[in-house]
Amino acid sequence: MSAPSLTPSKADAPRPAPPSAPGPRPAGGRFAKSLRRNLTAHGFLIGAVLCFALFSWYPMVREFVLAFQKTEGGQTTWAGLDNLATVVNDPAFWQAWRNTLLFTVLALVFGFAVPFVVALVINEFHHGQGYLRLLVYLPVMLPPVAAVLLFKYLYDPGYGLLNELFRFLHLPEQQWLQDPDISMLAVVIASTWMNMGGAALIYLAALQGIPGELYEAAELDGAGLLRKIWHVTIPQTRLILSLMLLMQVIATMQVFVEPFLLTGGAGPEGSTTTVVYLIYQYAFNFNDYGAAAALGLLLLVLLAGFSAAYVKLSRAEDE
Repeated sequence: MSAPSLTPSKADAPRPAPPSAPGPRPAGGRFAKSLRRNLTAHGFLIGAVLCFALFSWYPMVREFVLAFQKTEGGQTTWAGLDNLATVVNDPAFWQAWRNTLLFTVLALVFGFAVPFVVALVINEFHHGQGYLRLLVYLPVMLPPVAAVLLFKYLYDPGYGLLNELFRFLHLPEQQWLQDPDISMLAVVIASTWMNMGGAALIYLAALQGIPGELYEAAELDGAGLLRKIWHVTIPQTRLILSLMLLMQVIATMQVFVEPFLLTGGAGPEGSTTTVVYLIYQYAFNFNDYGAAAALGLLLLVLLAGFSAAYVKLSRAEDE
């Protein structure tokens, strides 16, 4: 009979212990790792927040505080609603609002429609669109002061190009910037030429995103050019049109550069006095920063209310 083997069998061999599950990582380590990974992004974000806080939020808060303060003899005291009463009782207050609303309406008629028509025309060209886009956007690249002074030369009653053209066509010459009846229209024309390039390119990008099948289907239904624009182009670009309308209203309500350089701000018989120009007068001509801040606060509240109403109506329409 053979002796039993002293070597343990595979069945009797000790099995290795299963690896233990890793314990939970400390939350602080995960946060530190994520912070190191996104350190550059956080740095840029902090810089942007600081810039907004310094150049946007702080002036807004400071304006709100100044609207209820009055400084006399180097001493600042709380004035309550006195600054607001001073502004409202100023005879130029209501005239400035009327002129600003008139400029906004005329700018919407010209500055909102003309860029859209220009984009429609450029979109029909299959060759040379790059040159046309550059030609349309060129006025935006000019410094605003240079562009306004160019129009001031064109509007000159003696040697201006527009009156020269009117004389050539045997039309009556116009006192573009001296006549209170047409001075605001002259300002609107200059402003439209200066700022329509950016809006035209935005409209053009929206137009090029419309599927061509929609126009082909409209042609099969016998739709002409105007019907295709009304039933295809405008519905497909409605979002861009509504957004540009909001931005146009906000921008035109704050017009300052064009009337200030073309007509000296007030214009003939105060025909081009705007709200922002009146703010400028209170602050830098009358040294009444409280009244200027109060008028600026009124403008801010009006534009904020218009923006809120626009967003609410847009959401209700989408629903």
